[in-house]
Amino acid sequence: MPPPTTNVSRPGRALAVLALIVVALGAAAWFGNARTPKLALDLSGGTTVTLTAVTQQNREPPDSSMEEAVQIIRDRVNGLGVSEAEVSRQGGNNIVVAVPGEGQQRVVEQVGQTAELNFRQVLLYEPAGMTPQPTSSPSPSPSEGSSDKQSKDDKQSKNRALSPALMAQPSPDPGNAPPGGVPVPGASQPAVPGVPPGMMQQDTSGIDKEVLAEFQKLDCSRPDRSRGLKEPNEQIAACNRDGTAKYVLDKAVVLGKMVDSAQAGLPQTGQAGGWLVQLNFDSTGTQRFGDITQRVVSMPEPRNQIAIELDSVVQSAPRINEPIPGGQAEITGDFTQQQASDLANVLKYGALPLKFNKSDITSVSPTLGADYLRGGLLAGAIGMALVVIYALLYYRALGFVAIFSLGVAGALTYAAVSVLGNYMGYRLSLAGIAGLIVAIGITVDSFIVYFERLRDEVREGRSLRAGVERGWRRARRTILVADAVTFLAALVLWLLAIGGVKGFAFTLGLTTLIDVLVVFLFTKPMVVYLSRTKFFGSGHALSGLDPRRMGLRAPSEVFTGRRRTTPREA
Repeated sequence: MPPPTTNVSRPGRALAVLALIVVALGAAAWFGNARTPKLALDLSGGTTVTLTAVTQQNREPPDSSMEEAVQIIRDRVNGLGVSEAEVSRQGGNNIVVAVPGEGQQRVVEQVGQTAELNFRQVLLYEPAGMTPQPTSSPSPSPSEGSSDKQSKDDKQSKNRALSPALMAQPSPDPGNAPPGGVPVPGASQPAVPGVPPGMMQQDTSGIDKEVLAEFQKLDCSRPDRSRGLKEPNEQIAACNRDGTAKYVLDKAVVLGKMVDSAQAGLPQTGQAGGWLVQLNFDSTGTQRFGDITQRVVSMPEPRNQIAIELDSVVQSAPRINEPIPGGQAEITGDFTQQQASDLANVLKYGALPLKFNKSDITSVSPTLGADYLRGGLLAGAIGMALVVIYALLYYRALGFVAIFSLGVAGALTYAAVSVLGNYMGYRLSLAGIAGLIVAIGITVDSFIVYFERLRDEVREGRSLRAGVERGWRRARRTILVADAVTFLAALVLWLLAIGGVKGFAFTLGLTTLIDVLVVFLFTKPMVVYLSRTKFFGSGHALSGLDPRRMGLRAPSEVFTGRRRTTPREA
């Protein structure tokens, strides 16, 4: 019988590939400071936020609005890279968000943001305390960046990031303006009883009297200067981000829901500025944005400005120099990468259909989770000990191959979970630990399939070296089919399940893939090497391949390669 055409003589290649994988995971864990897995809420504690919907006369909010809010909040949390977070509806008007880990204030601040983004025309403007100051508030443009107030020197630096359409303007000094609203430097301001000096000579036509009165009383130095959320179809009085200016804004023309996409980015090469948020409008928003910029371009200041208002706070109010029909804008300013990403994340998934108050913020103690973790690890240790005892009693020295293979699989799984936690936000939950424990049985099953195929080949009278390769060819099909079925089951479960069940499915799928790697790259090559040793090749009584235990009457012929001709091979 001709020798099998296999890679029996080169098991070192498989071990080298495994070594490269181990080194890569180790390097990723070392340089990413991912020494231990991140734990989910049920194991490490975290923060629970209860959001209560605010409705008129405390009525029950519509189910459709609550379900939409749950989905938007879940998308926001996932967009921040937080895994194993739980978002669920509780009662008629509460949404509970449970975020694992410490230091989650960033997530807590974002989950309940209404994120009502509107583009409004500026009708009235006044510096806070009548003392204009430079501001770093962000601004929109098609490739534009601007600020509410800046000097000539500021213009030369910041306008490098602007198109001619949207230019930063020096804030008009309302106290030095003629009736037309155009400021005249050095002009005096006459006193008029009942009219604040900051509003002299500015056009107040078309402004609602109640909004005008609110504007006069608005103190931008107070923490509650946003004055609450307003409807898009209402005029509003609002402050800018840093409290240095206040505005009267007209009814919203372009709404946040007309933003088709939002993403954080950097200015184009050669342009000044830090991180920014790039907006793309849908067809309706593009049309409206083009129309409003066309209408205000020829108006006197400050009515030739378009303000970006987010949750009743003016983010910027640049002057329009020419119509902008392209359907794109940018919010720029002194953003860090995280701030720009957070704002884009909130805008991308849309505004919440309801206003929510954070009625309760609770830190969850990790004490109970530590008990669960100890219990899970104890169960895993007991399962591993039973497997080790069985392998040694039944397979003798060959059982050490299974034990070391389990050790390699465990090390790869630990490193993979740690790296995924650092780079993808994955957190190990109690259900995930259950998946890891189940995976022990799956991995051991692969070893048993191979070892039994090998023993069958030896029983049929083949030499040990030939049996190693022939048994592998027969076993690997069974191993691949079994692991493929397990992986598909885990994938379907992960796609359809929610909450902790997803953690179980994820670890089950991950360990199934690792099982394939270990069996192909470690277990089989190690058996090949061992088959070349005298201890295993001679069928030692403690090798696990003792011919007498396998029912062979002429063991010397089998293990020395002087094979008997069986009726099957005759």
